[in-house]
Amino acid sequence: MEKPEEKVKRIAVGATVAGVLVIVFLVVTLIYQFVRMGVDSSEKNRLTEEITRLTQQIETGERDFNYYSDTSTRENLARQYGYKYETDK
Repeated sequence: MEKPEEKVKRIAVGATVAGVLVIVFLVVTLIYQFVRMGVDSSEKNRLTEEITRLTQQIETGERDFNYYSDTSTRENLARQYGYKYETDK
């Protein structure tokens, strides 16, 4: 039979090991969360920049579309490239 001192010593060692494992698990989880936050922040910044770029591209495309949709603009461009209308002299 074990002596009471040995029992207390084994319980103390077991509790210490369990405490250390819990602390290690919590530290690993905390480090993972910090890394995940950094990755998410970088992804958010990248997506924000992409949205800004695409919004500018859409605005430019709308301006170009409006410019080239105008009849007088198309006629002037056609004349620049040598097209002759019946009304031209």
